[in-house]
Formats: sequence, C-alpha cells, structure tokens
Amino acid sequence: MKQFARVFVTLCLLSVTGAVADDDIFVSGSFEETSGGANEASDRIDELVSQQWRELGLEPAAVCSDAVFLRRAYLVTIGTLPSEDEVRDFLSSEDEVKWQFLIERLLERPEFADYWAMKWGDLLRVKAEFPIKLWPNAVQAYHHWILDSIRTNKPYHEFARELLVGSGSNFREGEVNFYRAMQDRTPQGIASTVALTLMGERTEHWPERKLEAMAGFFSHVAYKSTSEWKEEIVYFDPTMDTDELYKNAICPDGTSVTLDPSLHDPRAVFADWLIRRDNPSFTKAISNRTWAWLMGRGIVEEADDMGPHNPPSNPPLLDFLAQEFADSQCDLQHLFRIILNSKTFQLSSIPVQNTPESASHFAHYPLRRMEAEVLIDALNAITSTTEDYSSPIPEPFTFIPDDIRAIALADGSITSSFLELYGRPPRDTGLESERSRNTTAAQRLHLLNSSHVQKKIKVCPLVTWGNGTCLEERPEMVERIYVSVLSRYPTEDELLVVQQHFDSPNLSSGEIASDLVWALINQPEFFFIH
Repeated sequence: MKQFARVFVTLCLLSVTGAVADDDIFVSGSFEETSGGANEASDRIDELVSQQWRELGLEPAAVCSDAVFLRRAYLVTIGTLPSEDEVRDFLSSEDEVKWQFLIERLLERPEFADYWAMKWGDLLRVKAEFPIKLWPNAVQAYHHWILDSIRTNKPYHEFARELLVGSGSNFREGEVNFYRAMQDRTPQGIASTVALTLMGERTEHWPERKLEAMAGFFSHVAYKSTSEWKEEIVYFDPTMDTDELYKNAICPDGTSVTLDPSLHDPRAVFADWLIRRDNPSFTKAISNRTWAWLMGRGIVEEADDMGPHNPPSNPPLLDFLAQEFADSQCDLQHLFRIILNSKTFQLSSIPVQNTPESASHFAHYPLRRMEAEVLIDALNAITSTTEDYSSPIPEPFTFIPDDIRAIALADGSITSSFLELYGRPPRDTGLESERSRNTTAAQRLHLLNSSHVQKKIKVCPLVTWGNGTCLEERPEMVERIYVSVLSRYPTEDELLVVQQHFDSPNLSSGEIASDLVWALINQPEFFFIH
C-alpha cells in the first residue's frame, strides 16, 4: 500500500472517530424524553433499567442516531450490513415509527433464520468432524431442523422438548443429533450438556449428587448403528441402566419423581418438568441468553454460567423478561421484539461514565467486534466477491457453492483461515466462550495488508465505478463508499480530508476510491458493532 494510503488512513481515523461522537450527541436527549412509541413491555424494560441507574448514581448515554441504530439492528438481528439503498431509504424517511417498522422487517428477512441457525449451531455443536463426528448427512439434517424451527418461529418449549425426547435416525430426524453431538454420552455427560444448553448452568458448580440425580433421567438413552455408514439410531431402551440410576432421579430444583422405564421414557418426565411455565431454570436461561446476544452481555454474565455463584446484575429485569417470555407462550421473536424496541437497546455506545458499573448495568451499548462470519460476509457484500469454502471430509458435501454466505454454513468443520483467524468457534463444547471476539494484531494486519483483502478491494464495484468518474462525480463517489461501508453519510470534516487528495496529480479517481474503501474497512467503526 502506498505511503499516501498510510497517511490517509491516519487522517480518516481522526475524523471518523469524531464523526461517531458528533452523530450521537446531535440526537441526545434524556432517556425519558425519547421513550415514546415503545410498546408496554419495552417501556417496562426501560423502567427497570433506569431505576437501577438512579439507585447506583449512573447516567445513561444518549440515544443513538438513526444511522447507528440502522447498522446495529441489522448486525445483531440478521448478521448482515444494510445495502446502500437500504441506508439511503431509512435515513431519508421522516416516519416517526420507522425504527419499529425496521425491526419488524428484519424479523421477517430470510437472513434472520440463517443467522440464528448459526448461533444455535454453536450451542448445539453442529459439526461433522472431530471431536463431535456427526458426519455430513447428520449435520445437514440437524441444521435443517434448526433452520426450519427458526423460520416457523417454533415456540421455544416445543423446540426444547423435541431436543430432549427425540428418537430415530440421526440422518433423518435432525433433532436426535442433540444426543449424538456430545463428547460424553454417559448419563452424567448428557445431563451436563442438557444443563448447559437449556438451563444455562455449568454442572461443575453443582454438588456431585445433584448431577447424579439428574443423570437418572438420561440413563436409558441408547445408540445403535445401521448398515449405512456413520448412521446411528438414538432411542429409549427400557432395559438399560444396570446401575438403576433412574431410581434416584430428582429434578435439579429438588422436585422428586417416580420413574418407571417400563411405562414411559424418563426423558419425557424431565422435559415436562423443564418446560413448565413457572420453571425459572428454563425461562430465565433463554431470556438471559437472548438479552446477551442482542445487548452484548448478559444480565447474568457469562450467559451460560447461571447459578447462586453468579447472580444477575438486575434481578427484577431478568424476572420480568422471563415472565414476559412465558406469557408469550415461549415466543422467541416476541423476546427479540421487546428488547430491540427498548431505549436500553437504542442507547449510544459512547458512555457518559466509562466505568465497569456503567457497562454491567447497561448505561451504554457495549462495543464488540463482529462475528467472523458476519465480518467476511460484510466484506464480500461491499466488494461483490465470494469465498471458497470446503470440507475436509468426502462427498457429498465437500464443496460449498460460491453463493453460500458464511452465516449460512451448516457445518462447523468447514475450513476457512479467515473464520479461524477471527474467532469462529470450534463447536466442541457448546460454551458461549468458544467464540472469540478479541481483536488481535494478526486480525488488524490481515485487514491492512493481506492480498486476500486487497484483491477484494481491487474488484469492488465502487472502485471500478470510481475509475470512470470525472472530477465532478468524485463527491458522489465518496458518499457512496461511506454509505456502503459505514452505513452513514460522511461528515463535512471527512469530506474535507478526502478533498485534500482530489487535486493530487498522481492519483486517479479509482485510486482514491480504492484507498478510501481500504481506509474505512480498517476503522473500528466498520468492524465493531457499536
């Protein structure tokens, strides 16, 4: 990259940082003054959060701007950047309820199911190869079941119950892969996985006898192979459990049960206990996970480490979300809707008080880097390029079509040096912490200097279009690049920085376009959700 580009990116860093702050401050106002239009549940969220701010002496950030909200809503709801036309349409609209309309449209987009199937794929360990070893046919069945459940907005209690009581071929009944995608298939291992996935609890914090008591519900899960290579049947076998664990089975909350495997599957008894309307182990766990996914951190943080050792930062808020979720008949989209429409979600990421208390009590929106899959999809969308993904295992799913986006990849075994570099989880344990959002020097160097990124920029339509622009069209070129990359218009200060280079006799419009795209994708404003 030319010395000019190095100087240019430094100048842009200064102006872009200022632009974000100015944009948010411009629309600042008190929390209460800007809360009109939210539905009743969203308003209640804001009341519970703001009550805690007052008790702790915290001052909330300003409500974010239209441009910031647009980009944030797209990235956390569908894992996709808004297009240039979508940005222009939204920012030009004067509709007072356009934020609410945007949320409804995003919940209906096909990318919504793709993105959340990716997130659930992490938790449910959807992976063909070591150490999970589902094999590609099972991965496709599992992913299709997850994807279809999200597309149809299947009530979450039905989703959970199907996972718990599933039986049949792992190549044909996708949900039974829940029992296949475990490294430890002992009754204790199954119980630990169920607790982590559906209760948000790590059994390492439990007394041993509590885990043993829960294991009794899963002591009759059996597996058998078929004549088809790698296919397995998961089923309930009443003749298993030579240790008679089922006789000592007790629900995790201490509820006693009497199991008779000759009459019924103990897994169904556990499922009936878990998905009860008044069971906080179920409703609070998914409410906390959803909050963490949308807000960047959980009310209980980490989201899958709930328990007495790790109390919630705002107990009344978690209680309310769990009750609202139960009242909605376990409608996950309803939970999304009330959180996204809250002013708590819509606060700026620029804190008034940059303290740990401000972050843990949601007085500003937390910064976090895009997921690896979202980042590469964003780069591809901006540059109109694709990636080559492949699987290390034989047919029929070795080669991935060019038009498949990273968020839609079913198999955690798919190889990609970019995804690995940017923290894609290995899907070995189902822990949220498997996905890394750390920013490393290697990641920054890849965006700055790699031939992978440079080749994408070279063929970017904004750059090739810039090659043919005349002097009068350069301001339009700059505006289009800002709208496409950062989902906002450039500020006057930024235009002045770019204008300084317009008159350079050594740079063509295409070179300016190329350097500008390169400079902007290297801004924290691009690769962070803010």
